[in-house]
Amino acid sequence: MLIIDSETYDAIVAHARRDHPDEACGVVAGPVGSDRPERFIPMLNAAMSPTFYEFDSGDLFRLYKEMDERDEEPVVIYHSHTATEAYPSRTDINLASEPGAHYVLVSTRDSADSPSYDGPVEFRSYRIIDGAVTEEEVKVVADYSNQGDN
Repeated sequence: MLIIDSETYDAIVAHARRDHPDEACGVVAGPVGSDRPERFIPMLNAAMSPTFYEFDSGDLFRLYKEMDERDEEPVVIYHSHTATEAYPSRTDINLASEPGAHYVLVSTRDSADSPSYDGPVEFRSYRIIDGAVTEEEVKVVADYSNQGDN
C-alpha cells in the first residue's frame, strides 16, 4: 500500500495538470528504508512528449547524488498519461529500475476538455519488479502522524 500525504498527492496532480498535454514526471524522496514519501521533486520531461517521458540524465544524476547525501531514496516515481488510463505501458515497465519504489501514474485524459485541465484525474500506484506489475491501494492521509513505520 502507498501511504501518501495530501499535500504531496495534490502536488503530483497539479504537476500533471500543469504539464498537460505533455507527460509530467518526477520523484518523491524519503528517508532510506522508511517507505515514506516526503520530499516532492518535480522533474523536467526531457522528451517533452504527450506519449513518453524521460528524465534528463544530468538532472537524474544530480538528484541521485543529492538523495545519497541526504540519506534518501526514491519512494515514489511518478509520471502522467495524457490520453490513456493510469496503467504502466510496456515502455514504463521496461524503464522501471527501482524495485522498492511505488510507481504512480496520473491520467489527465478526463481533464483534457477543461481549459485549465482541472477536471477529474485517475491516480494509481504500482509495484513493478522484474517486469511484473502489481497494483496497490493508495491511502491519502492529512499527514504522517499516527501512521506508524509503514
